[in-house]
Amino acid sequence: MGDFTSITTLDGDGQFDAYVAKPEEAASAAIIVIQEIFGVNEGIRGKCDSWAKAGYVTYAPDLFWRQEPHVELDADVPEDFQTAIGLMQKLNQDQAIRDIEATIKAARAAAGGGKVGLVGYCLGGRLAFMSACRTDGDAFVGYYGVGIDGLLGEQHAIGKPVLLHVPTADHFVLPDAQKAMHQGLADNRHVTLYDYEGLDHGFAAEMGQRRDDAGAELADGRTADFFAEHLA
Repeated sequence: MGDFTSITTLDGDGQFDAYVAKPEEAASAAIIVIQEIFGVNEGIRGKCDSWAKAGYVTYAPDLFWRQEPHVELDADVPEDFQTAIGLMQKLNQDQAIRDIEATIKAARAAAGGGKVGLVGYCLGGRLAFMSACRTDGDAFVGYYGVGIDGLLGEQHAIGKPVLLHVPTADHFVLPDAQKAMHQGLADNRHVTLYDYEGLDHGFAAEMGQRRDDAGAELADGRTADFFAEHLA
């Protein structure tokens, strides 16, 4: 359903690829899928294809392009996991947000000037929250975003709806961090958090050992309803 296309950076000094999936009919809204640490792999492309089937033009930018373009790693392969950690540690996240902003610009144009939603997973969940604070997207969803408790000082800049999916047994986002997120965001009228009792990091992956079917279906249904409301 989709293919890769090039996007020019905001500064005009380079280009990076994004996987783009388009619906059969002309889209009036767009969704940006923000990758995990494993790159724009089969699972991320599958999520894009699903959103396209739902009627959205969908982009997944390759955020590791400055290090290594077109990374595709498998979360269930230990060697791939370690490679992914290394890529994440070297990523300039402020620069990644600017690449996401360039993707928003491209996606909005592809949707005829319509609204743009962003949904991210793991690293992408963190970047989705950062995007809510720093970009002009219209709605933001983060699945098991890491380190959001350290970004709470930016939340005053959030002016559009944000949805966060928090698995309570996330071994990368420990209970103290989850508590800080809940307490720190409790008074922010733009932000909604859902807990998923007993589920771990990666529960909504498209495939692989991390996926929990019931949890993924529940969270994905909430995300679909959220975008249907806020991107209309």
